[in-house]
Amino acid sequence: MASALRPTLLRSAMALPARRGASSIIPALRAQSVSRPSLALQKAAFQTSAMRALLPPLPQTVKGTLNDAAPVPHAEPTHGSYHWTFERGLSLALVPATLIPFAAGVGNPYLDSALIGGIILHSYIGFTSCITDYFPTWRVPMTRKIFEYLNILAVFVVGYGFYEFETNDVGLTEAVKKIWTA
Repeated sequence: MASALRPTLLRSAMALPARRGASSIIPALRAQSVSRPSLALQKAAFQTSAMRALLPPLPQTVKGTLNDAAPVPHAEPTHGSYHWTFERGLSLALVPATLIPFAAGVGNPYLDSALIGGIILHSYIGFTSCITDYFPTWRVPMTRKIFEYLNILAVFVVGYGFYEFETNDVGLTEAVKKIWTA
């Protein structure tokens, strides 16, 4: 933060008129520096670290010829419009599953289980979409596989945590009620 402000403070101090009798280095600097600092110096003031390319761009190549048809992926019923419709339906189902326990004032373990299951499934689908979008198999196959396994592991760890919280503690909706009224 200080390195970003230093050039601005120096420029503003040099722009102020000098006071008589003040012993300062600013008038000497003002006399030496008549022109404005270069653009490279201004840019360097805001650089805090060197630029690192985490995933450098691959060489631009064309596989086959330019007239070859694009490969059509194998159709699966769990992908495409059915998958998208299920995701939207699950998102919409989470709204009443979240509101019913608080509106009715009932701490039912079945409603808690439905809410927890929906949250876990919704999170799993969301993270799977992120992994699919940002880690393509053709670019980083091992990284994608690792993140897919971590996503599945997270489902089981969070599921076990919610199970323990539901069976050995007050439950999700009751905990939210207590936090809300605290």
